[in-house]
Amino acid sequence: MDAETNLERITLLKTPLDIVDPEQLEDTVYRLLKEDKGQDVILLSLLDLLRARSNYEYRPFVQRATMVIPISKSLVKGARFLKKKKVYRYMPFDFVITLLSILEKRELSVYLLGGRMRSLKRAEKNLRQTFPRLRIVGRYVGNFKHQEEATILQAIRKAAPSLLLVGKGIKGGERWIARNGGSLNKGLRLWCSDLFEVFAERKRRPSRKVFERGFEWIGFCFHKPWRIFRIFPFFYYKFLILMYKLFNLG
Repeated sequence: MDAETNLERITLLKTPLDIVDPEQLEDTVYRLLKEDKGQDVILLSLLDLLRARSNYEYRPFVQRATMVIPISKSLVKGARFLKKKKVYRYMPFDFVITLLSILEKRELSVYLLGGRMRSLKRAEKNLRQTFPRLRIVGRYVGNFKHQEEATILQAIRKAAPSLLLVGKGIKGGERWIARNGGSLNKGLRLWCSDLFEVFAERKRRPSRKVFERGFEWIGFCFHKPWRIFRIFPFFYYKFLILMYKLFNLG
């Protein structure tokens, strides 16, 4: 248990997971914002966990993150099976909405980075209407050129947002935060791929009922049929869980 943040961290297949009670999330966020350093928040899927086990760049990013929150039902089941722990699973969109609500209560700020201009503008408009006391201190599209990166980093540092919200379009995706963490200001940093398209009402999110049952991946397969092959990493994950249990690998 981290005394400063009230977070309990466990490891699942050598990958960290944090037990974040929804009732304690608000206090945890405010405590993190008092820290004089950047705080990376990761919404971890099953595929992300497998990637963290092997990717030389992504693995240390996950290991160093302040909050690693599971979004896959398989991770919750794996933690209960191996660790006998109740881990709270969050729906990505709901988590971000809750986080923005927490920031709005104290009139804190957010910087939006990612997406295409049309989606980003509409997302910003909708966020201003939904969270009128949340200060949006800057935005920039995701498909920027490499030579623009230094200017963008400087703009983010000057804006000093409480939360840097990064979405699809950024080269490197979530790893962009890992690569540039030292050049960013203190505060929370969070990647959520399709977030701006959902905020802009250009993409639908899975229903809560579907998500709770762990079937959200089925909807993705209708739009991108090749994702059905993700069932093989799922079976590999199940195999690893079983091996860790049989041989007491922790």
